[in-house]
Amino acid sequence: MTAFGRVIAVSLMLIGMAGAYVAPASAQEPKRPLRLLVPSPPGGPSDFAARLVAPKLSEALGQNVVVDNRQSVNGILATEIAAKSPGDGNTLLIGNIGTMVMNTGLYRSLPYDPLRDFVPITQLVSAGTALVASPKFGPKSFRELVTAAKKDPGRINIAVAGANGAVATEVLKHAAGIRLNNIPYKGSSPSEVAVMSGEVEVALLSIPVITPHIKAGRMKVYGVTTAKRSPMLPEVPTMQEQGLEGYEFGNWHALLAPKGTPDRVVRTVHREAVRILESRETRDIVAARGNEIIANTPEEFAARLKRDIPRYRKIMAEAGIQPQ
Repeated sequence: MTAFGRVIAVSLMLIGMAGAYVAPASAQEPKRPLRLLVPSPPGGPSDFAARLVAPKLSEALGQNVVVDNRQSVNGILATEIAAKSPGDGNTLLIGNIGTMVMNTGLYRSLPYDPLRDFVPITQLVSAGTALVASPKFGPKSFRELVTAAKKDPGRINIAVAGANGAVATEVLKHAAGIRLNNIPYKGSSPSEVAVMSGEVEVALLSIPVITPHIKAGRMKVYGVTTAKRSPMLPEVPTMQEQGLEGYEFGNWHALLAPKGTPDRVVRTVHREAVRILESRETRDIVAARGNEIIANTPEEFAARLKRDIPRYRKIMAEAGIQPQ
């Protein structure tokens, strides 16, 4: 081999070595951000659930988790976006009892199917709701509210936030034999403002959300929708105590992924989410807010969806709720 040939051979060898070096470096490029879709505006219960896990989930996965709030009536927009996203492990959804259960009985045709289009990961937290009123509103008790509503049917405005709120409102009206004027809002936060300002007279809202407003005198409360009295509002009677037998409504918030998401991704996210929920720091935050941790398995969550969807459809039908 001539001297020139040896130079060429060495040069080619060095180029090959450089290529071999570059390949693993490119494999270490940062992962794409993981989008966590939320069906309500910042500040609401679903947003709380998202931000409860997002920072530590980002650390555990080595992947930036971006909370993407897409508010709409009954949370349909964010849920539809998630349903139509590729199952590549870069999209997650915060679902709740409204978007994943109640909407199936409220609409004849949804742009998503809760059972077909998603992979359940875990339910995160749950909380009860309460019937609250503007401090400017006259009735001092639930009984007085019923009397006022029967005296002037349809005059009293009730804020309706999400599908769960819509169903709980209709069942309440049916059980109490009253007519209220539904005013829909895109999430819990706008409904809170509407009640405090007197834009509407009453609303069914999450107990953790309304408790500070009750204590500050910005709202008053008529009753809680849980089976037992809430530890956050122990002096407030349940709706069942006030004559609405069997009236019990709450809300849960959960993690789901689009269909086709690899099982290894689902299992990894589930493992890390449960680890986050079981930490002392998270437990303290959840307890202080009056929520309860669920942290079930993907299989348990899937079974609950399959059980609750027909159950609540029956409740809605018995209350005379017709799908739109």
